Amino acid sequence: MERTEESVDEFLRAHDIDGSLSLLDSALREELPDASRALWRGVFWGGTEQAIIGYGDIVQPRPRGKDVEWFLIGLARQKDYVSLYVNAAEGGQYLAKVYGKDMGASKVGSASISFRAADGLDFTVLRVMVRHAARIQAYR
Repeated sequence: MERTEESVDEFLRAHDIDGSLSLLDSALREELPDASRALWRGVFWGGTEQAIIGYGDIVQPRPRGKDVEWFLIGLARQKDYVSLYVNAAEGGQYLAKVYGKDMGASKVGSASISFRAADGLDFTVLRVMVRHAARIQAYR
């Protein structure tokens, strides 16, 4: 995946089917007011072509190979759901695992939380998770 120069606002206008992306984008921008916001495109985990809005540039160490430039929080529209990618961990556990179970109707992966629509999410928990991620992971 690579960071692009494409307009995030134009992407949201074109892909926000039910308002979920805009609602989440607004909450993420409020909690990370100084964070960068960019559209990333390319082949993601599992080999699928993706477009992800990334908030907060980070450098993520890799166990094998060189460190990679990435984002602290990612937001993506999939075919049937929306995904949040949370690239922050504490005590060896990704924050998606810690907070995802309390987020509402969602499916929780190692570093992701997926759901059908934002209106079923607990935004209080979401905001706490994002602030926690910002405290433990340096970003710009």
